Amino acid sequence: QVQLVESGGGSVQAGGSLRLSCAASGYTIANSCVGWFRQAPGKEREGVISISAGGGSVYYDDSVKGRFTISRDNAKNTLYLQMNSLKPEDTAMYYCAAAKQWFCPRTTYDYNYWGQGTQVTVSL
Repeated sequence: QVQLVESGGGSVQAGGSLRLSCAASGYTIANSCVGWFRQAPGKEREGVISISAGGGSVYYDDSVKGRFTISRDNAKNTLYLQMNSLKPEDTAMYYCAAAKQWFCPRTTYDYNYWGQGTQVTVSL
C-alpha cells in the first residue's frame, strides 16, 4: 500500500542542476522524518540529506552542503531535492525514504519506507 516514487533523475554535465521529487501514497509524510539517500555502483548506500517532520532540523553530508536543498510539501505529500553545482561524484541512484518519527533516525536501517530510486548521472 505504501509507495514512495522518485522522479526527476537524468544525465547532466558537471555544474548543472536537477530537481528530484518523491511522491508518497498510502502514507502521510507530514509527521515523518523524510530524507534522500544515494548509492553508487560497488558502494554502500549513504545518507545525503534529511529533514525532520516540522522542518526545523536538517541533516546533511558535508559533501552536499551549500549545493543540495531538501524541502517538503505536506499538502502534496511530496518531498523534493534541489541539486545544484553537480559533480561527477554525485553520480548514483538516489532514493527517498520516510521514518515514522518526528526527528530523523541515526541509521538507514531505521527508516520504514523506501522508494525504488531514480538515477542521477553527472558527466565532465
